[in-house]
Amino acid sequence: MRCMGKVILHSAVTVNAAYEAPSPEQWLELDSDSRDANLAQLTLADAMLLGRKTYEGLAATWPNLGGVPGMEKFAERINAMPKYVASRTLSAPLEWNSTLLEGDLTESIAKVKENNSLWVSGCGEFAQELAKLGLIDEYWFGVHPHVWPTGPRFFDGFGPLRLDLLSTTQYKSGVVMLRYRPANG
Repeated sequence: MRCMGKVILHSAVTVNAAYEAPSPEQWLELDSDSRDANLAQLTLADAMLLGRKTYEGLAATWPNLGGVPGMEKFAERINAMPKYVASRTLSAPLEWNSTLLEGDLTESIAKVKENNSLWVSGCGEFAQELAKLGLIDEYWFGVHPHVWPTGPRFFDGFGPLRLDLLSTTQYKSGVVMLRYRPANG
């Protein structure tokens, strides 16, 4: 019998938890070790769980990245994965191997999670809503060696939330991967 899956939030953030770069050239710090680790982490999930904005952005980009050097394995994995999309404005059917979640968000995710570990990419509105609803089982933050004075921060506007540290990994780029789970989970 298969164990129930998890909802795993995976995001790159700065030291002060900003998740949107002031400009593209200020983001991301990657080395071969952290890139390989990110791909290995991605393969742990059975499917992606996305909000509308992330779905639209990724669906417009990832199908075209298969031939980009260094991105081939990521594109192959991401494009092949099933995707579950939460939206109040999109209509089924969706493209890019995607299924629209219908009905109550908590119930829809619980049903999909019965047989799948779900990968949530990013820290935007949808990820914040999942956190507020207590639907995230693990938080995986790639903390990059930057501090930005402006921009949205993941945990602004809600809490308190106590997290238990599961692991840390430091990469030569200065990135530190932190894995947490909610203390009540």
